[in-house]
Amino acid sequence: MSQVHIKTKINGDNIEFLCDPEETLLDILRDKLHLTGTKEGCGTGDCGACSITLDGKLVCSCLVLGAEADNSEISTIEGMSNGEKLHPLQQKFLDHAALQCGVCTPGILVAAKSLLEKNPDPTESEVRYWLAGNLCRCTGYDKIIKAVLDAAKEMRG
Repeated sequence: MSQVHIKTKINGDNIEFLCDPEETLLDILRDKLHLTGTKEGCGTGDCGACSITLDGKLVCSCLVLGAEADNSEISTIEGMSNGEKLHPLQQKFLDHAALQCGVCTPGILVAAKSLLEKNPDPTESEVRYWLAGNLCRCTGYDKIIKAVLDAAKEMRG
């Protein structure tokens, strides 16, 4: 099989890469582009650890083929902070100790950011519903939900 030439934008940067037609976007992000913040948890789209946004839509990158990224815009956890300045969600996760082992954290942060871009004033139920596709095996979710709600409040000013 011949490789496919892909042009895309990742975290605001124009990127080109070659991929096999059956390679997942997750594998390309981690192995070819060295964007290792996106984690593989299950490989079947059940855990959300590999969450990214693709053309503004929250997706599990393990379920997307790299070839599908052609002429698209991708955001990963690496694009969340502004240099050394953390995104308010990242800071609130630290403030609320809303992380433990960290495998799920990048996916949850990307998902929460996606939520707050669509709904800057979510209820606790809306946050829980939106993050239901992101599994955390270490926390009880309460600190995560509180961190997201606190970040939403700060971001609204």
